Amino acid sequence: MKLAELQPQEVWSNFEKLCQIPHPSQNLKGICDYVEKIGKDLGLVTRRDIAGNILIRKPATKGYEHLKMVCLQAHLDMVPQKNAEMVFDFKKDAVKPRIDGEWVKATNTTLGADNGIGVATILSILQSTTIEHGPLEALFTTDEEIGMLGSFALKPDVLQSDILINLDSEQEGELIIGCAGGIVLNTKVRYQEEQPYDEDIAVKVTIKGLQGGHSGIDIHLQRANANKLMARFLRSAIVDCEARLSSVSGGDLHNAIPREATDVFRSEFAMDDSLVILLQKLDEPVPLMPEMVQDDVVNALVACPNGVIRYSNEIPSLVETSCNLSVVSSKKGEVSAQISIRSLRESMKENITNVVESIFSLAGAMIEYEGDYSAWTPAMNSPILDICKHIYTKQMGRSPEVKAIHAGLECGIIGSLYPNIDMISFGPTIKHPHSPNEKVEIKTVENFWNILKEVLKSIN
Repeated sequence: MKLAELQPQEVWSNFEKLCQIPHPSQNLKGICDYVEKIGKDLGLVTRRDIAGNILIRKPATKGYEHLKMVCLQAHLDMVPQKNAEMVFDFKKDAVKPRIDGEWVKATNTTLGADNGIGVATILSILQSTTIEHGPLEALFTTDEEIGMLGSFALKPDVLQSDILINLDSEQEGELIIGCAGGIVLNTKVRYQEEQPYDEDIAVKVTIKGLQGGHSGIDIHLQRANANKLMARFLRSAIVDCEARLSSVSGGDLHNAIPREATDVFRSEFAMDDSLVILLQKLDEPVPLMPEMVQDDVVNALVACPNGVIRYSNEIPSLVETSCNLSVVSSKKGEVSAQISIRSLRESMKENITNVVESIFSLAGAMIEYEGDYSAWTPAMNSPILDICKHIYTKQMGRSPEVKAIHAGLECGIIGSLYPNIDMISFGPTIKHPHSPNEKVEIKTVENFWNILKEVLKSIN
């Protein structure tokens, strides 16, 4: 069976077309042009701002003009992750989705169901001449995966909607009404390289085979972080063997748990049973970090908090605050680290930010902040929540779980711009987003589609 033959055909057909357009974060011209052209070809009001965000307005179908205006929102970019052995250029190559039993996945790369299914769903609604709905706005945002940059660029006079439905959630049966806020710390230490002694032996150390995952959704699973394992290994090598450090590299995205890092643990992380540590002798000597810089940097990486910091007092199973040592890299004369902090509480977000800043300041690092966004505070008395709960129960024969999540959603930023907008987020089941194991459950896409269509004509 081909992808476009799955139900609903219009959604899967649109998703397959999106997969043909390379669209990793910061490389979105092709997909922005594509979505903008669809809006204009349909004769709909279509606007594109300086950040690439696209807003398309569609009038109500006949008889539904009295309904409140609804904004359907999804982001255009995907996370470009692949297994090390896979030859693939996300800026040029098309993702090849395939059906595997009850799931759709890609081969050794991320699929882009996050948030491609949401985008495909909105496009299908814009293209439909039979779906009943009130006045609609479709908001397609850019570069969500690298700090929600598109949402940060939105102006407070863009949307006219009373309600926003975010289509970026990843578990059927859940209605999301809140999310954590976050901030990213970038640290840098500069130094003058030193030359090795003639008798020195250069060794490349590689840690690989970890599961990785999303630093918000998967952080509670306590998966191993390759950067933290690498830091422990390096410290032991320095203390026990008087090793010297030349360069280090691990992770490439602030919102992904690092799976592989260049630069005992299996018993601690049983779920990462494919963990491999490789040592390879190099033929040529390599320049070194000064010993004091090396020690300070490695100590900072070892000391940096990582994983769940604490759980919510109100919802014990919900992660309140977390920290992810996401990217470590070095180039000639500079070593840098990127740390992603999330929290449902602004006070705790600030506290952990101060902790991380203090650690890296002691290592002599320069520190910059980016992507600071507020949490989306749950509203249990939300009218759109009541509608979605009713429709979900009616169609699925069971009540949905109403919850907040630790991952960041653009609702936090949009809500700060439009404090009176009523928001909710839901979607089909997507497993292992932000990793090459990403997959979307076929049946849940059809359920998601049917629920959304019914919600749109039930707005009051």
